[in-house]
Amino acid sequence: MQNQSTPNARQNARVLRREMTDSERKLWSGLRAEQLGVKFRRQHPLGNYIADFACLDPKLIVELDGSHHHQQQRYDATREALFRSHGFGVLRFASNEPFINLEGVLQVIAYRIAALGAVCPHPYLPPEGEGVIPRSPS
Repeated sequence: MQNQSTPNARQNARVLRREMTDSERKLWSGLRAEQLGVKFRRQHPLGNYIADFACLDPKLIVELDGSHHHQQQRYDATREALFRSHGFGVLRFASNEPFINLEGVLQVIAYRIAALGAVCPHPYLPPEGEGVIPRSPS
């Protein structure tokens, strides 16, 4: 089962794409159209779960965690384990981080992509050390 999703997850992903949160919209503005040298998908279904943003090559998932994620840590851990079982690395950011430091978030993502061997870091991002640090290592 390579990157397969359930019909229910696919349907839910369509709804979530139409109803993106403001923070998802903000981050999507920096990920879309291969601005970081790779293609990202938004609200990408994998199994029974939906990743906020997924890059299929290299395999990287970016998650924005709102305040409700503190109350569903077991669910998030199960979800992340499924993503990792499919070979994806996972970066997590607080949902307010795209508003506070979008360029820093994009820098962390770009460096992870580069570490996975896909592309060089984005030339217009701030120098290393001026960005944000992801909340959970991958």
